[in-house]
Amino acid sequence: MEIAARNEVLLVGRMATEARAVELPSGDQLTSFRLVVDRSTSKRPAREGVKVPTVDSLDCVAWTAGLQRTARTWKPGDMVEVQGAVHRRFFRTAGGVQSRWEVEVSRAKRVSRAAAA
Repeated sequence: MEIAARNEVLLVGRMATEARAVELPSGDQLTSFRLVVDRSTSKRPAREGVKVPTVDSLDCVAWTAGLQRTARTWKPGDMVEVQGAVHRRFFRTAGGVQSRWEVEVSRAKRVSRAAAA
């Protein structure tokens, strides 16, 4: 049996900040947001009193108009579920070519609203 390679991500986490619209130098538009996802367990022991992180902060991007509109309705603290794939994007800056890893979202929904302040 042959195993096919897959790049699939399912995340459920809370919005760290409001989503923001970004226009790239190419003229393409995307919406960027950051999810904070709890780690269920950490297999790494704390070393010399340094606490092991219990959350991951993950950059996500939405390219389609529908997903962009949806993401911009979410507020900080909202719990959301996203599906997509991990991608590495390259871009030019004054310091040269740089890259970043991000989750390219293909499906998304709000699971629950943030608690009222």
